[in-house]
Amino acid sequence: MDTQTWKTRRGSNPRLETDQVIEIPSTPTGEVRHNVTPTFKTALIIASWYFSNIAVLLLNKYLLSFYGYRYPIFLTMLHMLSCATYSFIAIHWLELVPFQQLVSRKQFFKIAGLSVIFCFSVVCGNTSLRYLPVSFNQAIGATTPFFTAVFAFLITCKKESGEVYLALMPVVLGIVLASNSEPLFHLFGFLVCVGSTAGRALKSVVQGILLTSEAEKLHSMNLLLYMAPMAALILLPFTLYIEGNIAAVTIQKAREDSFIVFLLLGNSTVAYLVNLTNFLVTKHTSALTLQVLGNAKSAVAAVVSVLIFKNPVNIMGMTGFGVTIMGVVLYSEAKKRSKITLH
Repeated sequence: MDTQTWKTRRGSNPRLETDQVIEIPSTPTGEVRHNVTPTFKTALIIASWYFSNIAVLLLNKYLLSFYGYRYPIFLTMLHMLSCATYSFIAIHWLELVPFQQLVSRKQFFKIAGLSVIFCFSVVCGNTSLRYLPVSFNQAIGATTPFFTAVFAFLITCKKESGEVYLALMPVVLGIVLASNSEPLFHLFGFLVCVGSTAGRALKSVVQGILLTSEAEKLHSMNLLLYMAPMAALILLPFTLYIEGNIAAVTIQKAREDSFIVFLLLGNSTVAYLVNLTNFLVTKHTSALTLQVLGNAKSAVAAVVSVLIFKNPVNIMGMTGFGVTIMGVVLYSEAKKRSKITLH
């Protein structure tokens, strides 16, 4: 009786008799493990876009108004040289986008014409920062849709819907309120800032006219690659004639204070990052998202500049800026609805 068969002993532990299959959870794939990565990447790109846009404004303001480096044309030329260098690296070495060659001499002259408008807009914008606070500069810059609609009508006879034109009224009303109540208002600064805003709008309209054929259309990164060196060459005689031997002045300043080298290099690099992040935001979101972010960016830049530079603001000025931003939002919505109606 003491002897038990193997079968009896085996039967004494019923848990081992059943052929249980224990399912071990599979290791998540890289896609599942990192499903938040695309969202995080997009958020990082948007944050970089905000940082670069606001940083270049604040650095320009600091250099031109507070540090005493009062050479906006030369500063713009440095920006253009930086954009040309970094664009070459991004396209030819990093291959962020395919390289596009110019197809004709006619296309070259079209891009040269855009470069002239581009120079005018950027130089005027940088010059205005010598005389106006960043907050007021951004309020004026927010009126770009108004000038775009005006130039589109004057040059191409393109008419918008009544709703679109109606939405532009608060854009203009807001800037009138802000101008009348701006404590640091400067007439020349105001005029060159308006010129910068109009130039930016004119460039977008002219670009849409000149580079219309499929053969001549250029990716924004390639367009910058061609426009930046052209713009630098255009600015060179102006900076020499108006601002003098600025290279010698800069070298002398660098000997006295080496921090100026860091400021100029950092400023020029951030100026390129504005264009790079602008492309990346559009790539990872949409042009409409970029437009919405741009509306918010003006307000954020204005608030940050007030916190840093402590320039005085009043209720009427803030109200005018808010009315302008509201008008830009209404304009964007009206344009979107008019496109849907046309289609």
